[in-house]
Parts: sequence; C-alpha cells; structure tokens
Amino acid sequence: MDNVFYDGDGRKVHCAVSLDDEANQTLDSIDTGLDRALERGEVLELYAHRPGVTVQMATLEHAIKGAQERGLRFVLYSDFARGEGTGPGVALSLDDSSVEQWNNAMPLFRQYGAKVTFFVTRWAKFSDERKAQLAGFVAEGHELQAHGVSHLRAPPFVEEHGLETYMDEEAVPSIEAMRAEGYAVEAFAYPFGARTHEIDEALLQHVSILRSISFSWTWPVQDACP
Repeated sequence: MDNVFYDGDGRKVHCAVSLDDEANQTLDSIDTGLDRALERGEVLELYAHRPGVTVQMATLEHAIKGAQERGLRFVLYSDFARGEGTGPGVALSLDDSSVEQWNNAMPLFRQYGAKVTFFVTRWAKFSDERKAQLAGFVAEGHELQAHGVSHLRAPPFVEEHGLETYMDEEAVPSIEAMRAEGYAVEAFAYPFGARTHEIDEALLQHVSILRSISFSWTWPVQDACP
C-alpha cells in the first residue's frame, strides 16, 4: 500500500494502516513495512485505537521495537505540518478517547522511546482528571491532535446537513476547544477515514495536515486514502 508511506512529497492528506487485531496484519507484514521505510527513506504511518483491547500489546511492541531496532525515527503529525516529517521513520497514532488504555501503554512507549500522536474525539466529555492525563502524555513528548466533536462519519453528514454545518458543529469546534486549552492543533484525523476532496479543502483552512486510513481488511467501503 504505497499511500501509507510518506516520501516527503509534501502531501496534505495522509494515510495510515491499522494495527488493530481486526485488520489481520501479520508480524511479517509489519516487518516488511518497517524494512521498506528504512530502505527507501520513507515514513510508515500506522494507527490503532485501544492498546490491550483492539490491538494486542505484543503487536504494538513488535512494531515500535522493530522501529527502534532499525533506527527509524518516531515522527509526529506536527512534524509533517512543519515540513520536518522526513524518513526513514514511523508515524504512530492512536485514535478516539481511550485515555485509560493509552496510559496503560505508556511504559511500552517509554521503553522504546516511541512518540505517539493521539487523535482525540469527544474532548468536551473528558473530566479534569482525564485532561490532566493527556497533558502528562504531552509533557513526555507525545502530542494531541483533533478527531471531531462526536466522531461523525463526515461524507454522509455533509450530504444530509451540508458542509457548513459539519464544519461549524463537528470539525472546527474540536480543533478550537483543544487550542483554547493550549494545544497547538495542526492536524485532523477523519473518523472512520471517511473523507472527500470538498471536505479536505474546507478543513485545510483550519489545520495543515489531514489523516485518513487505508482499509486493509474486508469492509463494504472504498479505500478512503487519496
């Protein structure tokens, strides 16, 4: 899947491949991706959701340990936004709002020096305690980026309610709420990877980088990557 490897071409819409168990990635496949990133000087983009729940800790460890052993740098989406996301490297992101499971993976990230982008949804529902945990992640060199107010699938919502409503109610508030608390939000990940060029253009007025996902398992959807 060429589109999950970033080769420094300056693209604004990125694509990641799932490590979650339901994607049925083999460890050999992960190794092949890491090897390609090293050999071609690219950044392999990987994502998952809930360590220990949707993705086995062993799978996550295999990926980040493999990156460390190959000397791949851990790239954040803010690096892409600033034009510094060069390879060889790995961009690992975790999506949604599973702060407890993310926190459980912190010892693993510390062990291998991994840095992670957390694409956060439902920000307004976080307690002060959860927000404090997220702030602690950032203090350790990770980052927070936006993932929508209510984790809506963008294209059908836009078709039914219009682009302006999507931007005003779902996308922009998720960005601005985090910025209001001091986070330099520079990227937005589409829930379910669902996107259109029209929505891309609107969102790129507010952030520098968008992230979709490549469907590497059987779903009744078209691949969302450009």
